[in-house]
Amino acid sequence: MSKSFGAMSVAQLSVLIQGGAADPVGVAEAVFESIVNHADKAVFTTLLESRAMEEARAASKRLREGRSLGLLDGIPIAWKDLFDIEGLATTAGSVVLAKDMLAKRDAAVVGLLRQAGMVAVGRTNMSEFAFSGLGINPHYGTPVNPRGTDLPRIPGGSSSGAGVAVAAGLVPVAMGTDTGGSVRIPAAFNGIVGYKATHGRYAMAGVYPLAKSLDSLGPLCRNVRDAVWIDAAMRGLTAPAVIVRPLQGLELLVPENVVFDGAEPGVVAAFEAALDRLHKAGAQVSRAVIPAFDEIFDLMTSYGPLVTAEAFALHHERLAGPDADRMDHRVVMRTRLGAKTTLADYLRILEARGRLIADVERLVGDRLIAFPTVAHVAPPIGPLEQDDELFFATNNKTLRNTALGNFLDWCGVSIPCGTGVSGMPVGLLLSATARRDEALLGTALAAEPVIRGDFA
Repeated sequence: MSKSFGAMSVAQLSVLIQGGAADPVGVAEAVFESIVNHADKAVFTTLLESRAMEEARAASKRLREGRSLGLLDGIPIAWKDLFDIEGLATTAGSVVLAKDMLAKRDAAVVGLLRQAGMVAVGRTNMSEFAFSGLGINPHYGTPVNPRGTDLPRIPGGSSSGAGVAVAAGLVPVAMGTDTGGSVRIPAAFNGIVGYKATHGRYAMAGVYPLAKSLDSLGPLCRNVRDAVWIDAAMRGLTAPAVIVRPLQGLELLVPENVVFDGAEPGVVAAFEAALDRLHKAGAQVSRAVIPAFDEIFDLMTSYGPLVTAEAFALHHERLAGPDADRMDHRVVMRTRLGAKTTLADYLRILEARGRLIADVERLVGDRLIAFPTVAHVAPPIGPLEQDDELFFATNNKTLRNTALGNFLDWCGVSIPCGTGVSGMPVGLLLSATARRDEALLGTALAAEPVIRGDFA
């Protein structure tokens, strides 16, 4: 093969498997060989070789007997280390959960993709408790962005290992979670596609939470088509129902406030070039201030971030005990800020959130929203590990654009649109208001080659 199985798209690999040119057992063996031989040992926290080979043999038998489960049968997938896997403790990137009770069953979505025939090859590394957009983990190591050629750069988080596993060609798809950008950020930094679904689109049973009001799921993969296929299976469908939507007449709204503040020139240039290509392909582009963006940050200043309040409620007992000394001190510091948000403050945030979601839905209508996924490319790891002040400032800036979508309950897909400084990837984020996932994905299918331009 000119390309390793893990470096293929789901669709490319599916053609080989369904056509008999590749066998799921051979695919799984090759994927594990690639992972074991890969220099970066921080990408995966656990390999599931015994389970994977059992699942691959079952897929191989089905295919030989003409009983394929569909497009995803025999396709390898990696799972972020906060999805329950039967028989294992769910560590969520932390050592304090390593001796917790073993999961009695797979998380709901893990089970659904197993029913679709997918082969679970391992768990990927992540920011501890999913509470950082940078992907740095002092316990299990920090996966290095494979796109960096000058010096080690961050992978983005919190789905750090998932992004690197796909970008490095180890697996065709990895599953992440997204509370403030944790799928879309590593997708943008690593030059791959990341789809965050509307909150509540998938079953959340067996997924370790960060902030239940904001948590959502989504795949990191090579192209939008792959995301469409995975999305269907995660909802128990036997085939995708998403229809390609033409770019001619597509209405795009580009916000004029917040999302370009402090953006690197290379990021802006790559985004604007992609936008120009979309316009030439038939999209109608308008620009406007979205007042809710500024109001969201005013709310955070007054009452604290919603994610921090809910994270503190989840972890407050742990933070008051000896476990706090075994956690990443930056995660502890950030989570403890949630203590400042009173119950009255929390209720005010929720009330304001409902109003702002309604306001923005009226403003946006059926349009899609477009802006850079992150205002900068992946920065070097070293300075962020050594300087807490720089860490927090960079984390806030990294999460800023994507977190708006979580607060407003948008769905979104990050697509590579070019490169910025040091040749690092830039992502263009297409978003839609809540529950318009089919419209978003259908448009993204048509828009992806235009957005990518020459980006491979």
